[in-house]
Amino acid sequence: MTSTRLRIRALLARPAGDETLVVRGFVRTVRSGKNVTFVALNDGSCFANLQVVLDAGVVDDATLAAVGTGASVECHGVLAASLGGGQAVELRATSLRLLGAVGEDYPLQKKRHSLEFLREIAHLRPRANTFGAVFRVRSAVAQAVHRFFEAEDFAYVHTPILTSIDCEGGGEMFRVTTLDVEPPRDGAGRPRIEDDFFGKPAMLTVSGQLAGECLAMGLGQIYTFGPTFRAENSNTSRHAAEFWMIEPEAAFYDLDDDAALAERCVRALVGDALERCAEDLAFFDAQIERGLLERLRKVRDASFERMTYTEAVARLERAGRTFEFPVGWGLNLQAEHERYLTEEVVGRPLVVTDYPKGIKAFYMRRNDDGRTVAAMDLLVPGVGELIGGSQREERLDVLCATMAEHGLPQDAYGFYLDTRRHGTVPHAGFGLGFERFLMFLTGVENIRDVIPFPRTPRHCAY
Repeated sequence: MTSTRLRIRALLARPAGDETLVVRGFVRTVRSGKNVTFVALNDGSCFANLQVVLDAGVVDDATLAAVGTGASVECHGVLAASLGGGQAVELRATSLRLLGAVGEDYPLQKKRHSLEFLREIAHLRPRANTFGAVFRVRSAVAQAVHRFFEAEDFAYVHTPILTSIDCEGGGEMFRVTTLDVEPPRDGAGRPRIEDDFFGKPAMLTVSGQLAGECLAMGLGQIYTFGPTFRAENSNTSRHAAEFWMIEPEAAFYDLDDDAALAERCVRALVGDALERCAEDLAFFDAQIERGLLERLRKVRDASFERMTYTEAVARLERAGRTFEFPVGWGLNLQAEHERYLTEEVVGRPLVVTDYPKGIKAFYMRRNDDGRTVAAMDLLVPGVGELIGGSQREERLDVLCATMAEHGLPQDAYGFYLDTRRHGTVPHAGFGLGFERFLMFLTGVENIRDVIPFPRTPRHCAY
């Protein structure tokens, strides 16, 4: 008789029956009594384990002795109503086959390990409860991103990972080369860049925005969702050298349109996660951040406040408290300022607009006051900035002048300027750091713990 193999998530949703089923997974725990053994099995499809009941004689003693925490097994059996608490059904096994035993040095024998310890064994940590939950949420939210933008009539595009220009102007980019570590040199001792693969410097991109703008000029509304890189020598809990960005760009959008899209995006993704990841988010609420579910529901249901940067600074200056970082017009808002505004001033998500031009990128549209740009940051309680965006500068003469102020060579950005020479239109976009959003969703405080294999300074394992 043919047996049906099911993943544990599907199996736990089935009623008891007499059909022979097959399940494969990793052993979490084993409890043995006089005539029965209980094996908790997990295959990564959901947070819950399946209880497998092995009566005496079903498995020989040698095999049973090897069925320890971390071992992989295949079980055949019938789904029955559970006689114990904690689960509605259990698998009454008719056979068990050991697929892979574990060595004595298997590092996940204990029930709880610190996140720092698990970070050192990133190849094994997906089997731990916390990381299984994190990566299931990551998968679900990634799919929700595509559903959201499809519903908004945005085309999904793929922008280059290899680039010859710096989108952000910070210069913190990884160089890509086919040259030897000690490159060929000309008579003056300089590297012969013409011998490199592209014949000029090439870097890993920090953003798909500039290419995305070009695509939006033809497709109208686009988004890109992919890896980006920054060679910033920062070892904080919020920085990684490789991370993923969600970046929409829309022709005929102004700053208000951009902020409204960002609000809809955050509300939709939070709502989708609450619906589809309820079991994993309940774990985070219980074990990582108490009150997480309430915080997420408030964001899903709230109307977002709007405030100019100038007003935000005035509110901070009237706060009557001392912040770690100074407050003043022309200075960047820090996380402590952003959290104060969202948590204590407005009590909900906040969109701050119209920042000083001196602290924002060259591509942001200059406002008529000559001091500010049409930029916006979406701030949320508990985290601070979640999204940064702007209306892009569509006026050729103003863009050229701004690039000159920033010392950017116009010949390197010729393609970008062409979009302003030929049929320019008002347009806007934003960037949402995927890992930062996952930190917000799960309560996990370190970016290294929401990406499978983190790349940080001095750390590039695997």
